[in-house]
Amino acid sequence: MREEDILQAEERRVEEAFQRSDIAISVRGLRNSFGDQVIHEGLDLDVRKGEILGVVGGSGTGKSVLMRTIIGLQTPDEGEIQVFNESMIGRSDDEALAVRKRWGVLFQGGALFSTLTVAENVEVPIREYYPNIGPELRDEIAAYKIRMTGLPTEAGPKYPSELSGGMKKRAGLARALALDPDLLFLDEPTAGLDPIGAAAFDEMTRKLQQTLGLTVFLITHDLDTLYSICDRVAVLADRKVTAVGTIDELLATDHPWIQEYFNGPRGRAATAAVSREKDREQTKQAAVSPPDGRR
Repeated sequence: MREEDILQAEERRVEEAFQRSDIAISVRGLRNSFGDQVIHEGLDLDVRKGEILGVVGGSGTGKSVLMRTIIGLQTPDEGEIQVFNESMIGRSDDEALAVRKRWGVLFQGGALFSTLTVAENVEVPIREYYPNIGPELRDEIAAYKIRMTGLPTEAGPKYPSELSGGMKKRAGLARALALDPDLLFLDEPTAGLDPIGAAAFDEMTRKLQQTLGLTVFLITHDLDTLYSICDRVAVLADRKVTAVGTIDELLATDHPWIQEYFNGPRGRAATAAVSREKDREQTKQAAVSPPDGRR
């Protein structure tokens, strides 16, 4: 059997596994350490298919390390990781290719290649995973992804040094979406953005998630992001996932870090902002709804 036929058969098998599972990511008994410093010990986490899961924790709790371990950039000391029911531990890049093609990653700051244009950056995963796609179609796909993330068409031929911080993040997101992934990893996507830019990025993330049916693993410290778009939140503390649930469910726990984080001044401000937004939406709905249910 040709290598191409083997890959296609593997992709069909992974697609069937994806359709059967309600869990996009399953982590069990994860241990990560750097020398004598243990970052994770006995960490368990499930990410449900179709949700936006926010991941929070104090400095040094290993939020980015967890993401890098899931996507294979960090090898854990112990544990099991499954993505779409496929084990990711101990597999070569070639063996995991069919799964890797189904996710996209936005690293902190965008992590764009400085010597490539925005369009060329978006085309990188297409060149890597689909080398037989011709330049004309590659350019068309890149232009579509650039527009999808709210960048103007003229951003395509620009270099990262010519972009603002917010534009770099959108360009990085366009690259993460290049292969139409089912799973999207976002590492501090709103860090460094002003409140208006951060809110716009959050809104775009939610719209893309709903439109494309994405599962989103979102590392953030931004309480506004957690309140506005996350379906559940996982809290990293004490070397593991201490709690996971809706914000209301987390507020019902007595863990000191969770209480300090969500009930502190910034948490109260985020709660008030969400409440005001809900009131505005209800006012809008009342204004357009006919009286007594008449049409």
